[in-house]
Amino acid sequence: MNDLLKFWGQPELKNPSLVVGWSVDAGKLGTKVTDYLNRKLGGQTFAEIEPVEFFPLGGAPIEDDLIQLPESKFYSCPGKDLIVFISNQPRYEWYQFLSLVLDAAQHYCPLKEIYIIGGMISPGAHSIPRELRSIFSSPEMKEVMSDYNLDGEFDFETPPGQRPALNSFLLWMAKKRKIPAVSLWVPIPFYLIAADDPTAERKVVELLNQRLALGIDLSDLDEEIRRQNELIAEMRNRLPDIDESISKLEGRVRLSEEESQNLVGEIEKLFRNRKG
Repeated sequence: MNDLLKFWGQPELKNPSLVVGWSVDAGKLGTKVTDYLNRKLGGQTFAEIEPVEFFPLGGAPIEDDLIQLPESKFYSCPGKDLIVFISNQPRYEWYQFLSLVLDAAQHYCPLKEIYIIGGMISPGAHSIPRELRSIFSSPEMKEVMSDYNLDGEFDFETPPGQRPALNSFLLWMAKKRKIPAVSLWVPIPFYLIAADDPTAERKVVELLNQRLALGIDLSDLDEEIRRQNELIAEMRNRLPDIDESISKLEGRVRLSEEESQNLVGEIEKLFRNRKG
């Protein structure tokens, strides 16, 4: 096994599914979903990819007084035949890095399916029902997932001279290994990118809960969504200009740059105060 891939244990797996999330993502959706799965299912670390070949190590950012070092860890969820992988997005050597992801997931047993989590910035309002969008590795996987009300009508081609998105690259590599895979995307309102978006988180977890028979009680996410909606509703009552901006978004009207910046600033202030 490659020296860049370190195993710390031997999980009991038969034909597991793999959930992949990236820590730098719109609304930190990848981190939110993978952390939630590990917390609810008792995920236990069993492997890690060494960062030296894939990340710049000349300096490390500091966030909330904590140094942020790149990590790429695998977790197994006891009794659920599930592997959860959470990582910073690699800067270099994508093919080698993603090969290690698949090697680790397939080390003990055949891999059944892959679910890749992604958030996408949306100009819409938080109160508009969210669609769960999808890109599939094969027509067969698209057919398998057809019962889950996914929006799969994506038509896109990477511009000349650019490499594909990391999630698309992983879909291609999964297809080469004949592993069914789907990339799941949830639109996140632009003014919630720096805050939490439990509605987007629930959208992904709900699908995984159904598809993988995880048996997770989602009432805590429902409560978080309720509290967030109440906070934003109170802010709209206090600040008429914010209420007007969100009302425009609900009516599919694009905001001016000044209105957008004001909305983002007030939302960030609201959630800083809530956190404090």
